[in-house]
Amino acid sequence: MKFVFLIAFIGILGALAAAGFFMLRHGRGNDKRGSNMARALAVRVAVSVALFAFILFCWWMGWIEPKGVPVGR
Repeated sequence: MKFVFLIAFIGILGALAAAGFFMLRHGRGNDKRGSNMARALAVRVAVSVALFAFILFCWWMGWIEPKGVPVGR
């Protein structure tokens, strides 16, 4: 389970780094640069939403349980 979360976080950071790369890249094709950056950001949002949905599904199936913060210790 931790492996899936780790892979998702690496994918999110990779998409964010790719968007930053496309944003900072100089060249004539500004339209292509903008569309690549938008695609990378869309992938980042999609992976984040998929990770959130997977966490909710795992909680629903009982594979993970919320522990909470102990109060009054």
